Amino acid sequence: MIVLVLPVPERKLVSRLRQAARRSAVRRARAGVIAGIGDDCSILRVPAGHDALVTTDFSLEGVHFRREWHPPKSVGHRCLVRGLSDIAAMGGEPLAAFLSLALPSKLPQTWVDGFMSGLLALAKKFKVELAGGDTAASPTGVLADIVVLGSIPKGRGILRSGARPGDRIYVTGAVGGSAAAVDLLYSKHKSLNPVSFPAHFFPTPRIAVARVLRENRIVASMIDISDGLSTDLSHICDESRVGAQINEQAVPSARIGKPLRTVALELALHGGDDYELLFTARPRTRIPKTVAGVPITEIGEITRRKGMFLVREDGRRSELRPSGWEHFASSSRRRKR
Repeated sequence: MIVLVLPVPERKLVSRLRQAARRSAVRRARAGVIAGIGDDCSILRVPAGHDALVTTDFSLEGVHFRREWHPPKSVGHRCLVRGLSDIAAMGGEPLAAFLSLALPSKLPQTWVDGFMSGLLALAKKFKVELAGGDTAASPTGVLADIVVLGSIPKGRGILRSGARPGDRIYVTGAVGGSAAAVDLLYSKHKSLNPVSFPAHFFPTPRIAVARVLRENRIVASMIDISDGLSTDLSHICDESRVGAQINEQAVPSARIGKPLRTVALELALHGGDDYELLFTARPRTRIPKTVAGVPITEIGEITRRKGMFLVREDGRRSELRPSGWEHFASSSRRRKR
């Protein structure tokens, strides 16, 4: 096998990416990309009667991934998941993605091809077309910036500001699995088998779950758990001007590895990088136990009094501080990703 080493001339690299995007593209009859890669701008169409959703996220080598720990397909997959999960948190449908890549000169072309394979496989699964982006040389590590365009029926976007006192708090799936994998990577200082830790290496954006929640008008407020349950719940509380209490025993801590083991409560509360959905619903709203095949767990209640509290099994309460990921925070507030 011939291994190409960058820098491949930019024109050749863009052509290579364009061909890969075309092979994986899923055209939409009603909406999406009218003109994509090949012009100065893409031409997009949002469905009639819909609002546009736009989100952007970095994936930085040394911050969000390490090449010695993460296969390139996982890095590409996780890069797009970050944007798709934001679209899900608003109750929306993804339409198109834009990728900007800055690559170091000694990066093997096979790594770039693997990255694109992971990203485009996920894009195809969720009918998202790669519609454009940019390429550049990086003086240090890999930098990937993903922009995702989505749509939502007009006026139906689910915001963080819709929570009210008395609302029940719910979470999809299980939390803490990705952070537990990161802790193992740091402690063992070697790679893990991605098959045994799918929540970290190949997480699933909860687009289908969000669609059902929106269509059935179940949700009052919602956010995705990318920075940690405690931190993301604090965002809902801040935007809604409310407080919250979480029942310790109700938190659905992930089980990871072989043999399976339950992750520590600290990781479930603060770890982040889960891409599950955290949402609130009015007290009388009927919430299914599963939505689109994903378990839904009630974990607490929104309160009128501001501040967040953790309620233990014996009824004791302790302050729940937002202790997940926060860029530019002191080292004590930043969790490893």
